[in-house]
Amino acid sequence: MTVRKGNRLGISIQEHMAIDVSPGPIRPIRQISAYFPRQGGGGGGGGSSGLLSPLLPGAAGGGGSLSAMSSMDTSIEIDSCDSDDNTSLGTLEFDLLYEKATSSLHCTVLRAKGLKPMDFNGLADPYVKLHLLPGACKANKLKTKIVRNTLNPVWNETLTYCGITEEDMYRKTLRVSVCDEDKLTHNEFIGESRVALRRVKPDQTKHFNICLEHPPPLPSPTAMSSALRGISCYLRETEQQRSLEERGRLLLCLQFLPARGGLCVGVRRCAHLAAMDVNGFSDPYVKTYLKPDVQKKSKHKTAVIKKTLNPEFNEEFFYEISFAEIANKTLEVTVWDYDLGKSNDFIGGVSLGCHSQGETLQHWIDCLKNKGRKVERWHTLTNELPGSTLQD
Repeated sequence: MTVRKGNRLGISIQEHMAIDVSPGPIRPIRQISAYFPRQGGGGGGGGSSGLLSPLLPGAAGGGGSLSAMSSMDTSIEIDSCDSDDNTSLGTLEFDLLYEKATSSLHCTVLRAKGLKPMDFNGLADPYVKLHLLPGACKANKLKTKIVRNTLNPVWNETLTYCGITEEDMYRKTLRVSVCDEDKLTHNEFIGESRVALRRVKPDQTKHFNICLEHPPPLPSPTAMSSALRGISCYLRETEQQRSLEERGRLLLCLQFLPARGGLCVGVRRCAHLAAMDVNGFSDPYVKTYLKPDVQKKSKHKTAVIKKTLNPEFNEEFFYEISFAEIANKTLEVTVWDYDLGKSNDFIGGVSLGCHSQGETLQHWIDCLKNKGRKVERWHTLTNELPGSTLQD
């Protein structure tokens, strides 16, 4: 009890210590008991006050010094919540189409609505990024244009992934994220959504209208170490497959021409190459050999494409050879990163011939069976090429 001259005012020590720390004058707040029904039949309607309903001035209990206005402010502070967890991030609308014939995945980003404001003016400068998971890196990142000062941007822009096989469509996931560009600082993340590509049927456009979400939380170090120990056998079995995936893809065109008496090798393009330079890119070029090559005259080389992980070459090389001799030959195609003043870096390669396996063997057989016709196939680049010297 605190005694003042004149009137005796009953204020407990708990009310003295519990103060409102929000900007403005410091004032005591109500006791928690004021928000619950009074026990016993007190006067002034104490038994009629409901849960979370503070007593009005004049009610029994002697604590009616706060006005009705301060009671209203307190209820607003309790109910309001402006944290990011309860703030809408917006919606995103896009289409996905997988073309089986060209091994291409097209993502048409249409529009977004109700994005979260990220700038001081209450707006944002949004753009959309695409990543293929697992293995998100610069090699498979695609990005739309930036739409300035809006929370409801319209893009109508199509982004295309090349070299996507049916196996990729079954096991990969597309990460679609919306970001806000800031010229003076780092770009800010708004929200994302992840779509399993197995939901997309070949040659059929699928429409998506999704709500953006926060990225999934990273697992704790303890949980991660336990998980790694538990799946160590699985990781060892798939280590080779993961290393192949990191090297990239190569689109080759083979054509045996009986009239000219030789094999035409077309190097079309590469996709998702491994980054070999410190800037996160490579300066790739392609070399081809037809082995065994006793006289060492079968080497051909494309031009160097600077600073890219998805180069387009569209170059063709011709090997003069008879159809009887080609059965004993092996075509080796290697991709390199050009470095000025030092040794070039080996990115990956592929070997095609009668002793190959899987898709490479099938590509070679289809070429020899269909004389005069161009046969195009995507191939996964390996980090080890049997029989190759791996020297420039």
